[in-house]
Amino acid sequence: MEEQVIIKKEIYTNPAYGVSPRYRNIEQLFQTGFVALDKPKGQTSAQSVSFVKKITGVKKAGHTGTLDPAVSGVLPILLNDSVNIAAFLNKDKEYVGLMHLHKPVSENEIVDTFKKFEGKISQLPPVRSAVSRRVREKNVYSLQVLEINGQDVLFRTKVEAGTYIRKLVHDIGKELKVGAHMTDLRRISVAELSENNCFTLHQLAEAMWLFKNENDDRLLRKVVLPIEEALNYFGIRFIWVADSAVHSICSGAQLMEPGVVAFSKGIKEGETVALMTLKDELIGFAQSFYNSEDLLEISRKQVTKTLRVIMKRDVYPKFK
Repeated sequence: MEEQVIIKKEIYTNPAYGVSPRYRNIEQLFQTGFVALDKPKGQTSAQSVSFVKKITGVKKAGHTGTLDPAVSGVLPILLNDSVNIAAFLNKDKEYVGLMHLHKPVSENEIVDTFKKFEGKISQLPPVRSAVSRRVREKNVYSLQVLEINGQDVLFRTKVEAGTYIRKLVHDIGKELKVGAHMTDLRRISVAELSENNCFTLHQLAEAMWLFKNENDDRLLRKVVLPIEEALNYFGIRFIWVADSAVHSICSGAQLMEPGVVAFSKGIKEGETVALMTLKDELIGFAQSFYNSEDLLEISRKQVTKTLRVIMKRDVYPKFK
């Protein structure tokens, strides 16, 4: 879906500063890069990150949401400076899984029970989990039975980030009074980032080989994206700022209205937005004090509260 942008003022960017993400060299690409990885079974998320670091040679890498070793699918990997924004990209997840019931149950009862677990649910994380064990409320946006074959149930679900599917399956089995466990699971999307947009470790390794040995970076630029392009998958809205405001924001100042050039339509008060240069470079993330309509009307006021900056301070000069 094409981004709808509201232009507040006509200001142009100086080509002497910064560089559009599409024109970055490979070293610059890796500095704020993103890999949509299709994680295989048998690897922990940490091992997958380690393999990406080894293949690319980057110093830092991280993921936006753990996948168990037995689970395959979409695992967004952030490179170097992009690691600092992982928390802003931990969005809703979608899975296809296979549940095995410990005793036979009628198909109608299975379908009816699945419906009970749609909406807001309470979950106690498993004993082996990355978070403290306390009851948490999570949203199950959809939970659909795809196929039933005896005591095996193929299902598809879209859930809030942090929802444990293995625990969800256990609770469904408990509700059915027969018990159940998960036998297979694949994450098919994170926000709008689909498995169809992902690449394997083998494809990443092939892309690096072609770049190093054949000086061919075409595949590498498909596998490793600028973080700015990846943001489009995560439903992030934007505020574009004038060159004169970039250095100040990178130095800790807040964005004031005179620095606002354009912004996404549909921004809500309190929403987390990405602050962008006019060359579409990510400066960082901030909380908007105004909705889009008010942003168009206000003047001479602070418009956001900065949450995280990833752009280096010296990319744009200090304007007097």
